[in-house]
Amino acid sequence: MIADKERWNKRHVEKPMRQRVEPLIEKYIEEVQVGKALDIACGIGRNTHFLEEKGFVVDAVDISDYALSQVKNIETIKKFEVDLDTYNLESNSYDLIVNINYLSRRLFPQIKEALRGGGTLIFETFIIAHGEFTQPENPEFLLRKNELLHAFIGLDIIFYEERSDVNLRGENTRVASLVARKRA
Repeated sequence: MIADKERWNKRHVEKPMRQRVEPLIEKYIEEVQVGKALDIACGIGRNTHFLEEKGFVVDAVDISDYALSQVKNIETIKKFEVDLDTYNLESNSYDLIVNINYLSRRLFPQIKEALRGGGTLIFETFIIAHGEFTQPENPEFLLRKNELLHAFIGLDIIFYEERSDVNLRGENTRVASLVARKRA
């Protein structure tokens, strides 16, 4: 955990990420029931702050204490410095779960269980790409074609696509995007 924390702290300081909310969240937020939200691997809080402004009470989780120090200290945001390799999500707790640019397959079943009935999942992360694309070097952090769709097939799929994109640092990547809802 300490090595991961130091690596992410350094990354946030040396290569700051863009501040604006993820477009996928912005596009689908009006279809989400306002309530309690979870922002997995929240980083500096760009999505956390947007959700809070939309009326959500947000649990913001990340391994980087530096990144969490950039998240607002307000009553409607609870910050958790955790190692997502071992952290477990609480069942039936969230009306919205946001997972952007982070991949832990271990969390897939927990995400489904952590959603309340009628709760929404907005998930976007990197997929395997070939050619002129920048991507995480470790294949454990890359989805295979249609993997995200299949992982959450038990939910009602609202939107799914795989496409070329530009990452938070302006590099060309490939991503999979999913918006899904748990049946009430």
